[in-house]
Amino acid sequence: MFNVLLILLTLDALILTTAVLLQAGQGGGLASLGGGAGTEQFMGGRQATTLLTKITWWCAGIFLFVSLVLAVISAHSAAPRSVLEGGAPAPAPVQPTPLPLPATDAPQKTPPPPRPQPSNQSPPPHR
Repeated sequence: MFNVLLILLTLDALILTTAVLLQAGQGGGLASLGGGAGTEQFMGGRQATTLLTKITWWCAGIFLFVSLVLAVISAHSAAPRSVLEGGAPAPAPVQPTPLPLPATDAPQKTPPPPRPQPSNQSPPPHR
């Protein structure tokens, strides 16, 4: 249902865009507000309703209605919309790293021989 409405919205948008682009301009636009323009141009006056105008209004109404329906359907969908909203699995507990044990088949290192302790006697003077 969602995909059908989405395709309908896309087709309606294409028709609406085409109808708006095919219409003739009103002339002046915002430039007519600058000066010298009467209220006829400001308010638009009474115009004949053309087929393109009717198509534009109908397509705009359909576009707004289908957009609203799609928004409601999307809000009520059960599927998570984001990775953060989904039930992400909990991370595995971190195990402490064990200390390395000395290898039994490797030869043991012998400690270096101790240094001789300095004596408290002063050296004989040089002559």
